[in-house]
Order: sequence, then structure tokens, then C-alpha cells
Amino acid sequence: MINRYNTIFQEDQNTSSQPDSIIICFMKKVFALLCIAGIAFPYYFIFKFIEANHWEWSTSLFFEQINNNYAMSILNADLTVAATSFLIFLIYRLKVKAISNNQFIKYLVSLFVVGFSLALPLYLYDNYKEL
Repeated sequence: MINRYNTIFQEDQNTSSQPDSIIICFMKKVFALLCIAGIAFPYYFIFKFIEANHWEWSTSLFFEQINNNYAMSILNADLTVAATSFLIFLIYRLKVKAISNNQFIKYLVSLFVVGFSLALPLYLYDNYKEL
């Protein structure tokens, strides 16, 4: 009985590699789409902000409006904590040599030039098989 169970279990393990590769391929496509959305949506709203302010950028007005009410402050605080946590995680992964210096710079640039909406899906895209 035990030998039969072991044989069935081994067969299940051998056949599970193909569905895993399909899932990995699917998830990589999802993360790639999220990377595109992570660039498109923030920059669309930055464009709309600049358009609404007569094509002039005002940092003081930007920060005034993102802290205009408690609802926006909740989202601002949540995003700040999430992005900071991700940055600390990246530093840790760099220190334990789980990511290279080039990868660290890529994620850091994506975090500070675009935002967390690109940096996290990009990291997940690059590292999905390892997770």
C-alpha cells in the first residue's frame, strides 16, 4: 500500500511541472501588464494635474492637494508605508546577495521615478519563480 502511494505521489510530482510553467507564464504576463498600468495610470493623472493647472507644475500645490482631506491622507500614509517597506526589503535582498547591484538600481529607479505601482510588479515579474 505504501509503495503504491509513493508511486502515485511521484507521478503527480512529475506531471505538475507543466502546469507550473503555464502558471508562471500566465503570472509573468499579469505582472507585465501591471508594470504597464503602473506607468500609465500615475502619469495620466500627473498629466491631468498639470493640465488643470494651466500647464504649470507646482510642487506646493501638489502636496497641498494630496493632503487636502483625511481620505487622501489615508491613501498617502498607506502608500508611504508600503513603498518604504518595499525599499527596506530591497536593501535586505541586496545585502544577502539575493539581487544584484544592477537589479537593486533598476528597482530603486522605478520606485523613485515612477513609483511603487511600477517597482513592485517589476520585482515580482523578475523574481516570480523564486518566490
